Amino acid sequence: MSTEPETTEDTEPGTPGTGQVPDTVSGGAGAGQTSETEGAGEAAGAEDAGQAPGAVDAGQSPEAEAADADADAGETSETEGTEAGVAQKSEGEGGDPDAGQVSETEAPEAGVGQVSEAEAELRAQQAERERIEQRKAEKKAPIESGTKLSGKAADLLAAVRAVESGEKPVATVFEESRPAPRRSAPEPERRPQPVAPRPAGGSAAPAPEAVQAVRLVLAEGGAPEVLAPQVAAALGEGADEQLRADPWQLLRTPGVRPEQADGFARSLLGAECGPDDERRGRAVTGWLLEQAALAGHTALEMPALLAALAQRGVPEPDSAVQDAIAEGEALVFQDALEEAPAPTAAEGDEEDVERPVRVLVGLERYALAEESLADGLGRLVNSVPKQDGSADDWERAAAAAQGSTAELIRAVAGQGLVLHTGGEASLAEPAALLNAARTLGLRAWAAAHGPIGRSRFAALLRRSGQAADVPERADGPPAGPGDSPVATVSGLLAGAEGPGRDADGALDLDLLVVLDAPQLDVETAALLTESMPDGARLVLAGDPAVLWSVGPGRVFADLLAARICPQVASRRPDPGPLGELVSGIGIGELHQVEAPGKEVVIVPVRDAGEAVHRTVQLVADSVPRAIGVPAEETQVITPGHGGAVGTRALNAALKERLNPGPGRFGGFDPGDRIVHSPAPGRALPGRVVTADAEGLHLSCEGETVVVPKERVEQSVRHGWALTAHQAVGSRWPAVVVVLPGDAAQALSRPWVYTAFGRADRHLSVVHGVEQALPRAVAEVPAKPRTTRLPVLLAPQTSGT
Repeated sequence: MSTEPETTEDTEPGTPGTGQVPDTVSGGAGAGQTSETEGAGEAAGAEDAGQAPGAVDAGQSPEAEAADADADAGETSETEGTEAGVAQKSEGEGGDPDAGQVSETEAPEAGVGQVSEAEAELRAQQAERERIEQRKAEKKAPIESGTKLSGKAADLLAAVRAVESGEKPVATVFEESRPAPRRSAPEPERRPQPVAPRPAGGSAAPAPEAVQAVRLVLAEGGAPEVLAPQVAAALGEGADEQLRADPWQLLRTPGVRPEQADGFARSLLGAECGPDDERRGRAVTGWLLEQAALAGHTALEMPALLAALAQRGVPEPDSAVQDAIAEGEALVFQDALEEAPAPTAAEGDEEDVERPVRVLVGLERYALAEESLADGLGRLVNSVPKQDGSADDWERAAAAAQGSTAELIRAVAGQGLVLHTGGEASLAEPAALLNAARTLGLRAWAAAHGPIGRSRFAALLRRSGQAADVPERADGPPAGPGDSPVATVSGLLAGAEGPGRDADGALDLDLLVVLDAPQLDVETAALLTESMPDGARLVLAGDPAVLWSVGPGRVFADLLAARICPQVASRRPDPGPLGELVSGIGIGELHQVEAPGKEVVIVPVRDAGEAVHRTVQLVADSVPRAIGVPAEETQVITPGHGGAVGTRALNAALKERLNPGPGRFGGFDPGDRIVHSPAPGRALPGRVVTADAEGLHLSCEGETVVVPKERVEQSVRHGWALTAHQAVGSRWPAVVVVLPGDAAQALSRPWVYTAFGRADRHLSVVHGVEQALPRAVAEVPAKPRTTRLPVLLAPQTSGT
């Protein structure tokens, strides 16, 4: 039974304060709404994705992860970081299409040479189609997708597909950092080197015979045969032999949990299988470190890792860790604790004094990425920028600007690395810097987190007249949409956008301004710094109050804390009631703000059905009629993907109202709003244009993307409703933030700041969490992440 939609005038203008929510509308948020049936299939990538997360989507217990892949009903919330206990809910969001769900880097295409992302994706999909055709011929029947499986095989398939689709949250297995005892451990010598993110779509697919061999082993162990391509890709050459020799290697496949690998091992090994098997200890150690990376950590303190191993039933955790280190599957570090005062030693006994240290264990890829990043940042900090323009020219450019803009120009004139902080209004300052630099003849470029951010910054440059000054290049790749000097970070690193690279392989530029810098994970940041040519300038700009990256690390926050380079804080506040509201949230205060133009509207609700109904009503009727923002320019943001008021339930309801159709192509119809994840950790909003034998044709910020049929389930989902990590780096004229009652535990100050800050003109809050909202803003900061970057940057600090 439907009711006449009320206009926005019927709701309560203002902001959710610390008092009781006005009871002007009956309704609410909780459980009970059926969610949209979507194919589950995505770490991390990526961005929830992967993510990966970063944060990653939370609220799904290990038991729920094994549920039907098309339901995934246990996933109800998103936060950032990680919490203690194997059985606790995980946090964060992101990903592949759910940014952060899988903690891969933002730019996995880097290192694929000059092959475009679309070409790389098509090559990979061609190989995938060949494998599918061969399998069909072998079995004389279409490939089963796992719907007839039951028991542990169905659970395993559901878990893997949940990760591939970005719907599975990261398992929470670690407590917050605890003080480490005084222990010493040898640290192997390694030389920092560039670390490129894993390519997605551009890497060679496993050979059909290798997949078939893995399929036979999986069948023997009772695992779904349809997982063979993923397992073969994860284990590489000789995957079938690796599985027979060590069944727990199945844990290296994203989505597989220890209990599932244990069942597979029992089927293969029989009586030889036991919890004390050293192979199991090594595999679980690696799995825990991967889970930590998905939650944002680049390493784990030894006590936390040992406790997690014990919770996973490893009889001798210390031996398991030492075995993993000895086999090269993990690295150990000992970092001095600078905050602890050094003990006083008697004269002549200085060498006998033991300084307090913390012992960390991490995976090699993230360890090398952090070391490479620290090395690259040190090179930029200690190098003298090229004399591009005289000191007088730079000073004249600064004098022509005002306030913090002038400070930024002066800082960049003499430094190779500069940090710039501020909200949305502060973007005018990097734009002015880019304008000044290009006037001086520098090859200056900007890189945004996603295509919406790229388009917005390009429009800002056009308004300032900068686009007309962009020199055309006869060689190299195109500049990007509009031929403006703005690219996405992933496109820049992949060579699909931006200035291209010089003969030495470095980016062919003199100045790079990276926007949305808090979204840089350690691997992407390492690749960026290593790609900077000698004498070039790097500016990292962003809002430190937003959610951190989907991938591991907290690069921007660590750099701000290290103080190894000039930092310029913008003094441009975001204007209007929305700017006042978001600024207050940034300092932990949820203010009541005057909203005479209905810039902020609160819609109190009390149950899930009413929350969904009011959200659809706002998007389809109230906001267009009262605010003048059409439905296609209004974005819904909610804490999680599953549950009664998650993205899937909201997208189903919004599609039915805004673009009903049979969904003949993987559940999609022309005109559907979608979010496409070409790689873990990346989320590209767009629309469905059409579908044919080639696949699903999308339009993502003016770019045409074709997703092959077999990839639609894993990389495309409806996009009327997003999670906050999917929305970070983008803004819309109107935003509806949905806070169902069951999301209270997922809220934090960074989440609220990020979600509320996506609105340009109007913000509606479907409010069902009562006092949990002001409490989260005041008392729940970002979850800590364990990283080594501050220690690695310490020598740079002492040298400045």
